[in-house]
Amino acid sequence: MGDFFKKVYEVAKQIPAGRVTSYGAIANYLGTAGAARMVGWAMNATRNQPGFIPAHRVVNRNGLLTGKRHFDSHTAMKELLENEGVELDGDQIVNFEAIFWDPAIELRNKPH
Repeated sequence: MGDFFKKVYEVAKQIPAGRVTSYGAIANYLGTAGAARMVGWAMNATRNQPGFIPAHRVVNRNGLLTGKRHFDSHTAMKELLENEGVELDGDQIVNFEAIFWDPAIELRNKPH
């Protein structure tokens, strides 16, 4: 699982501020379709990793902040996204499709 988590973190580190991706999109990019839950576990473990990993930019496939309970406070994920200009309605990203960052497209020419 360690190598998989490292690969997930390398993808997550490339998500630009103000953009978001989904657990499933990262799993698909890594050739592990169906492993969205494992990507979620990796995001939940970011606090134990050195350096900054923008786990707040990884949401569920519908643009919901399902991982928010794993941050230091209940509102931290939302606040981090809003500070980057992401508009939310409660825990739902308003313009999800417009700001969605698909690693399969964005990292097309980079090895994973």
